[in-house]
Amino acid sequence: MSRPAPPAAIDEAEGPVDHTRFHKEIRPAGKPLVMRGLVRDWPAVAAAGEGDEPICRYLISCNPSRPVTALVAPPEEGGRYFYNSDITGFNFRTGRGSLGDFLADLIRAHTAESPPAFAVQSEIISELMPAFARANALDILPQVEPRIWIGNRIRVAPHFDLMENVACNVAGERRFTLFPPEQIGNLYTGPIELTPAGAPVSMVDIADPDLEAFPRFTEAWEHAVQATLEPGDALYIPFAWWHGVESLAPVSILVNYWWAETVEGTGAPWDALLHALLAYRHLPEDQRKVWRGLLGHYVFAESDDPVAHLPGAAKGVLGPPDPQKFAAMRDMLKQAIQRL
Repeated sequence: MSRPAPPAAIDEAEGPVDHTRFHKEIRPAGKPLVMRGLVRDWPAVAAAGEGDEPICRYLISCNPSRPVTALVAPPEEGGRYFYNSDITGFNFRTGRGSLGDFLADLIRAHTAESPPAFAVQSEIISELMPAFARANALDILPQVEPRIWIGNRIRVAPHFDLMENVACNVAGERRFTLFPPEQIGNLYTGPIELTPAGAPVSMVDIADPDLEAFPRFTEAWEHAVQATLEPGDALYIPFAWWHGVESLAPVSILVNYWWAETVEGTGAPWDALLHALLAYRHLPEDQRKVWRGLLGHYVFAESDDPVAHLPGAAKGVLGPPDPQKFAAMRDMLKQAIQRL
């Protein structure tokens, strides 16, 4: 089918956003939010306003300290980074080289009628360009390590991150299409063992969805929200919201901030999910029903605190967070894994 009608717009913040407003008002709301002009005063945004070559010169002036990994997809992929036809690999290749050489290729691609898709993704800025990190800082997240994404007109399939995210657009327009976490069943995820960038992705091409193959996507699209960021704009993406990203300019640059709140000593939830797949997925349905109830009761406390009736010392690992108890649980899990 043709490209679907645009979904509803992502809400936009009214007035300035500072550290207090972001952490006391915006994050607790748990909804995506566009923050227009949040980083308009960054020197990098000013350089981007002068043109593609000036922003590339600005990046080089920040003295990149090491090689970067670049992704290249052939012109016939239309800028879409995805799987190959039989989902045994990907439709792009990777290589290592200097950021300067990559930027030169990016500028040369301006003149190509159908250029390859170029991208440098998720480079830690303080390691690659410390001068850039110092000059272009985000006051609302001073403790979070920023990453940089550079490329031309590319499309990234909807995916989720098990983190919160503030995406700051530096150069070129960039369109974000977001879906709430509960739409996972309508987004038709790909393999979890083989992913283009670490997180499971939707198999649906949101620019041209095949509704015969993916009929439930129509339900996901009804819940989608969308925004296009200009240079200097930023977008807050709450924990685990799906997002597809389209870079709309021949030189597109984004800086993003990922973080997740954790309790000291706890395990990695994704690892637990993998273990749960191994343990529960292929049990008979009557047993799976029992385990759903046990997880709802003990892990997610869906009804009430499962040990509210016990005295403090007797609550054990179901009591308040305790690094010593977590360490004991780790020892138990290590022994259990050895038996797998």
